[in-house]
Amino acid sequence: MSYILRRLVFSAAAAWVALTVNFFIPRAMPGSAVQDIMSKFHNLQPSAYHALEAMLGVGHPGSLWDQYWSYLDDVFHLNFGIDVAQYPATVSSLLGATIPWTLTLVGTATVIAFFAGTALGILAAWRHGGWLDRALPGLMFLQAIPYFFLALILVELLAVNLHLFPLGQGYTGGLIPGWHWDFIGSAIYHSLLPAFTIVITSVAGWMLQMRNVMVTTIGEDYVLAAQAKGLSTRRVVYTYAARNALLPQLQGFGLALGFVVSGAIIMEIVFSYPGIGLLLVNAVTSNDFPLMQGIFLVITFAVLLANLVVDLVIVIADPRARTRRALA
Repeated sequence: MSYILRRLVFSAAAAWVALTVNFFIPRAMPGSAVQDIMSKFHNLQPSAYHALEAMLGVGHPGSLWDQYWSYLDDVFHLNFGIDVAQYPATVSSLLGATIPWTLTLVGTATVIAFFAGTALGILAAWRHGGWLDRALPGLMFLQAIPYFFLALILVELLAVNLHLFPLGQGYTGGLIPGWHWDFIGSAIYHSLLPAFTIVITSVAGWMLQMRNVMVTTIGEDYVLAAQAKGLSTRRVVYTYAARNALLPQLQGFGLALGFVVSGAIIMEIVFSYPGIGLLLVNAVTSNDFPLMQGIFLVITFAVLLANLVVDLVIVIADPRARTRRALA
């Protein structure tokens, strides 16, 4: 229990630091979002300056401390301000429109790559020196290829030449997003090629990590003892070896899940996929500070939450981890 409390305190402190940095950085930069909007909309009257300050949260009366507490209150209520580049749209509405796309594509592909790579790593380690183990260098070649370069090759071969997949976008133009099969089927079809690219460029990494840990675990005394008892191969592999070798793998999986929210930025550019990665690039190129702030907070909180959940799962699943945490 004390370890869980320490992790919660650490996560809360890290979240507070992220919020504070997110508040002060835009205010330390030259210029302002209000000036950007005023220059973009030439028909705005000078009297609109103070109204825009209030809308963007930079014109609160009082000291910087008052602005800081007002900012924390807005974030607590999921109010990230008004977007500059797509004024008067709110940052929350833009995030709400793009995050589901990224979670569906990158999240699903990450989970598939993790489970496939972990399973292949277990088999490669248990049958050390077999054909699957010998094929690992070839799979690592795919891991070494920049995923955006491989994406361009797949687009050229499978989309442009063979017309098996669409060139990009999240769904067919003209469809109205909603919970109906025409849109869902189109969205799945458009996500197959980018998801396939993510999986084949990342599965080898999970496989190599799991294989290396499994090779070490197979040589442990408790695995040798289980084999000496005459237990079935399946039980020895999965109950004794793989279960213990999986714990370090979960740490990397937690980080990967946390960064799912940030999206595969270049991948989304290649496929013009309407995810948060493409939204972040557009925000940076247009100096859209409120949107960049919102994306930064979402990514930070996602990483903290994912790591916290994985730490708790490891403590619950591994009695040795509970003992070590209690003694720490």
